[in-house]
Amino acid sequence: MLFLVYGENAPYQWFGLFLVLGCLIIANELTRRSKIGGITFLFVIPSILTIYFIAIAIGVANGAEWALKNPTYTNMNGWFHYAKLYAALAGCIGFMLIRYKWWVGKQRWFVYFPYAILSINILIAVCSDFESAINGWYSWWVSSEGVELYGGWHNVLNGLAGILNIIGITGWTGIYVSRDKRDMLWPDMIWIYIVAYDIWNFAYTYNCLPTHSWYCGVALLLAPTIAAFFWNKGAWLANRAHTLAIWCMFAQVFPLFQDEGIFAVKSVQYANNFVPMTVISILAFVANLILVIVVFRRAAKLKKNPYTNEIFTDTADYKKAMARA
Repeated sequence: MLFLVYGENAPYQWFGLFLVLGCLIIANELTRRSKIGGITFLFVIPSILTIYFIAIAIGVANGAEWALKNPTYTNMNGWFHYAKLYAALAGCIGFMLIRYKWWVGKQRWFVYFPYAILSINILIAVCSDFESAINGWYSWWVSSEGVELYGGWHNVLNGLAGILNIIGITGWTGIYVSRDKRDMLWPDMIWIYIVAYDIWNFAYTYNCLPTHSWYCGVALLLAPTIAAFFWNKGAWLANRAHTLAIWCMFAQVFPLFQDEGIFAVKSVQYANNFVPMTVISILAFVANLILVIVVFRRAAKLKKNPYTNEIFTDTADYKKAMARA
C-alpha cells in the first residue's frame, strides 16, 4: 500500500477522501457556472483570508500567544504553501479575466498567461522537490512546517519530470472561451498531458507532502481530471486552478483536518518503506519523457512549432473541446 490506511481509522480516512473529492467537484462547478460563485470563491474569500494571514504574522512578530499557537502558523507556515495558494489564485483570477474579457483579459497578448502561470506553479513544486533532495539526501530532515521528509534520487527524478512536463505544454496561443462563458478552454491540452501531469504531481505530493498526499495527491488531482474526462472537455487547467486554490485556502485555515485525528493519513515512508517514492518518481519521469517524445514527433510530422501552434487538432479530445468554443 502507498498509505497507512488500515486499522480502526480506515473507514474515516476513506470517507474523508471521498468527502474532499465530492466537495471539490461541487465547489469547482459553483465557480465555473456562476459569476457570483467565482467572485465569492476567488476574490472575496481570499481577500478575507489574506487579512487573516497578515493578522497572524503581526501577532507572531509581537509574540502573541494566540498567533504562536494558531494551526495556520504552526502547521502551514512554510514558503511553499503560501506560494502555491497565491500562484493558484493568480491563475484563477487570470482565467476569469479571459472568460469575461475583463481588463487585460481583452488583450490578445494575455493569451500567454495560462502557459506562464501553469509553468510557474510547476516550477514551485520542482523547487520544493530539489529542496528536499538537497536538505535530506537519503536521510530525514525537517521542513519549515515541522514535517519530517526523506530526500533522495526520487526528488531529483521527479523534479526533472516536472521540467519535462513544462516542455510538453503545447499550443500556448490556443486559448478559447466557451460559448456560455463558463470555461476557459485549452483544447490542445488533451488526455496525454493531463495524465502525465497527474502522475508527476502525485509523485511530488508523495515525496514532499507525505502527511497530506492522501488528499492533495489523490482527491485534489482526481476532481479536475474527472470533470475534464466526462463533462468539461478542454477546461482541465481552469478546473485544476479552481480546485487547487479552494483546497489550499481550506488547508491553510484548517490544517488539522489532515494532520491530526481520525481523518489524518500518512504515506508508508513513515513505516520506513521508501520504495514507493522511487517507483512513483521513475513512473513520473518516464510518463513525462513519453509526453515530450510524442509532442516533438507530432510537431516534426506536421512541420509545426508545438508551442505557437496546436498539434493535437485531429484528436477526439480537441474536437470535443472546440465544439464548445
